[in-house]
Amino acid sequence: MSGSGQIRVLLVDDHALFRKGLAKLLNAEPDFEVVGEAEDGVEAIAQAPILRPDVILMDVRMPRVSGLEATRQILRTLPQANILMLSMSEEDDAVFEAVKNGAKGYLLKTADPEELFEALRDILRGEAPLSSGLAVKLLREFARQAHEPVAPAPPRTALSPREKEILALVADGKSNKDIATALALAEGAVKNCVKKILEKLHLENRVQAAVFALNQDAPTIPSGAAPVANEQNRHAKSR
Repeated sequence: MSGSGQIRVLLVDDHALFRKGLAKLLNAEPDFEVVGEAEDGVEAIAQAPILRPDVILMDVRMPRVSGLEATRQILRTLPQANILMLSMSEEDDAVFEAVKNGAKGYLLKTADPEELFEALRDILRGEAPLSSGLAVKLLREFARQAHEPVAPAPPRTALSPREKEILALVADGKSNKDIATALALAEGAVKNCVKKILEKLHLENRVQAAVFALNQDAPTIPSGAAPVANEQNRHAKSR
């Protein structure tokens, strides 16, 4: 974040009207600053290492280079980059690949501005904002791939009882603050524990941790399975 405490955002979208409108909304908020705009993945890949924004808001479908490929290339050179994907549909298969490759969250373009603002803040708090319905799609895809031949994965280190407890709460959509309150821990301690869980399981982000936990408990997914939720999802469901 900048010295003024603002969240620096790089906007990537090929629709100029949408991009400019979004920039205006974000700049009107006291804790956001749009530091750059890109109209496709080529420009995003070029700007990301120069601007080093706190969050990259990335459209999925764009000409020349898609958001999926841009995400892959940016994370290759900037592995700590926080990328939030934007799409018109939860059924976009590219979203699964983007999250699998390290994107920190996914949001529909139809989301309310407040949902978007909160999603951007959540990412910097270590959360994983997801639009309702995506988690079940992710879990089904991971379950399908689990039955396909793959190269042996690195051995996973066993989790402690406390780590298992925290992982279960992550899968339930709880934020670090929620988990800290539930377990009477400091929020920083929860954050460190989540980081250790990711390292032990060789996972890239909180989304993958949630899907991993659900996959352990539910190798097959009933048609009515509930998605991983966070505060954003619960708000969406209540409307």
